[in-house]
Amino acid sequence: MEFGWTKEQEELYNKILLFSSKELNHSLFEREQSHQFPLNEWLKCGEFGLTGLSIPEQYGGIGLNTLTTAYSMEAFGRGCLDTGLVFSVAAHLFACLMPILEYANSEVKEQILPNLACGKLIGANAITEAEAGSDVFALKTTIKKQNDHYLVSGVKTYVTNGPIANIFVVYGTTNPSYGHMGITGLIIERDRPGITIGKPFSKMGLTTSPICPIYFDDCLVPINNRLGEEGEGATIFKRSMVWERACLFAGYVGAMHRQLEQTISYAKERKQFRKPISKNQAISHKIVDMKFRLEVARLLLYHACWLVDQDKDPVLEVALSKLAISEAAIQSSLDAIQIFGGNGFMAENGIERDLRNSIPATIFSGTSQIQRELIAMELGL
Repeated sequence: MEFGWTKEQEELYNKILLFSSKELNHSLFEREQSHQFPLNEWLKCGEFGLTGLSIPEQYGGIGLNTLTTAYSMEAFGRGCLDTGLVFSVAAHLFACLMPILEYANSEVKEQILPNLACGKLIGANAITEAEAGSDVFALKTTIKKQNDHYLVSGVKTYVTNGPIANIFVVYGTTNPSYGHMGITGLIIERDRPGITIGKPFSKMGLTTSPICPIYFDDCLVPINNRLGEEGEGATIFKRSMVWERACLFAGYVGAMHRQLEQTISYAKERKQFRKPISKNQAISHKIVDMKFRLEVARLLLYHACWLVDQDKDPVLEVALSKLAISEAAIQSSLDAIQIFGGNGFMAENGIERDLRNSIPATIFSGTSQIQRELIAMELGL
């Protein structure tokens, strides 16, 4: 395995880092209070190419492979202080656009992917239900064929980008007796009759990423909007989770990198008892642990992405990296707050924000417990 980045990859990383830090961090405290990122910043991300990193150029994207996409997302997460915006872009790209790219028919792809890739349209994934969280395929949403259309009925919850999305990738059951083999995926436009967008939720973290329930009441969807074949929905969703658990969490690696830089700088400048607090072993060892977690998480992530690009089965490595990154993000955020002391506890300083944003990382895309189950199964336990 080659551990070095190419000149082109490094140039792209630095361009994204500069763009994110200069263009995407305005009025952060105010936007957290409003629980939504500014739409103009989403459009900036689209114009720059962040909403279409892994989408081929023929559909308006950049056409990056998995490894370079993850490296780009790391730069995005490092430069952009609004992790909610990073999360929304990632959910749009990996849970909505990638299933469309890989499983929709050519006519549908040509029709909607270019506007999604450039950010003019916003995508969302709708699979989670009240009784189908970790048991993701225990879906109650029904998809019934009616001539050349499907009728969709059911309730989806925790739909990231739901309040502002134009396109939804929705999963439901076409044949409940088949279990997960009866799950089918559809592309559903926001303006179709039978869709009701629910009231946005308030959250403790990722506050600027809008999320809500979506209600479907005999929503009429053309068969042409189906992803893959009937009953292929479980396979499609699992494939999208490979993209999400790898590339989305690269944004957290970037945030951890930024957090470490901030903490080192503060520890060198802050003085207690006539010396920088970095000279206190209790402080320096916490920072060493933060560096250790970051590098372990980064290596696990890029090994997983490399396997994807080699067309090898990445289930074990993706689960390991997702588990390592999400749990490291929490512990390093706790350490950073402890090092910053009272300054870390105050919301206006932004240090505690990393902790609030990291906690849901152990829940979405499969909880830490689910990742451990996946790892155990891959180990034959």
